[in-house]
Amino acid sequence: FGISRKTFYKWHNRYDRKDLASIEDQDKAPIRKRQREITPEQRTKIIQLRKKYIRYSKIKLAKIYQREYNEFISSWKIQKVIEQYKLYYNPRKTAIITKKRLRAVKKKRITELKKKPKTGFLLCLDVVEIRWNNIKRFIFTGIDYFSKVAFARMYKNANSYNAADFLNRLLYLTNGKVENIQTDNGSEFEKYFNLGCQNSELNRYYNRPRTPKDNSVNERFNRTLQDEFVNLGNFTPDVIQFNHRLTEWLIEYNFRRPHETLNYETPININNSTKVSPMYPSGTES
Repeated sequence: FGISRKTFYKWHNRYDRKDLASIEDQDKAPIRKRQREITPEQRTKIIQLRKKYIRYSKIKLAKIYQREYNEFISSWKIQKVIEQYKLYYNPRKTAIITKKRLRAVKKKRITELKKKPKTGFLLCLDVVEIRWNNIKRFIFTGIDYFSKVAFARMYKNANSYNAADFLNRLLYLTNGKVENIQTDNGSEFEKYFNLGCQNSELNRYYNRPRTPKDNSVNERFNRTLQDEFVNLGNFTPDVIQFNHRLTEWLIEYNFRRPHETLNYETPININNSTKVSPMYPSGTES
């Protein structure tokens, strides 16, 4: 049966006719686990050094320990002593950060997604910050990775509530035909936005930190938006007025502007298999 003699006899000795689960795989963890080998003297020295250099890292403390006591000790042992006796500069803040890390869900990075040449498969989102005479405005942008159909809308604040509103408008325009969403790690794409993704059953992927190339399609659209629209005298801090102007430009961008990456076709022609609703914004202030 392709098993060794040793394996057979291990199963044979474990086998119980009344309990077939007796030959299932069991816990492979060692019975006697290694214990930390820190002597009381080492522990005392580590505590003294930590209290003296409360803001130093465990690696720096390991170097100082070796220099002062002429004895090597690993930074891991120092870390465990710090954790055991809670020797932190700000214990309360450290406890909060540790709690958040334990609750954090591992983010799916965009590099894990195998992109498909299909409209609606991946929608890339980002935020552009505009500063004008001590006034800040934020333009949420979204673009289809394949067809390059794009949408944008300005808000007074970059928060998760406005991000969720922007997502709902995107889903309305695409009739909900979106499978995956890509964003950066900003707080505006958390809470209400994350809840909106869950309610719409969207798979969410994150850019890697400090890696703009992960969202190159949207970064390029952001530059086009600023070069061909915002910087040509179309900016106004009035949200409603700006969004009306922006809608007209988006119609030009999606329906009439040739795109080099699409072999000089328009996004709407590439997107002809997906029905897109008119892009006129509502008159509500945001």
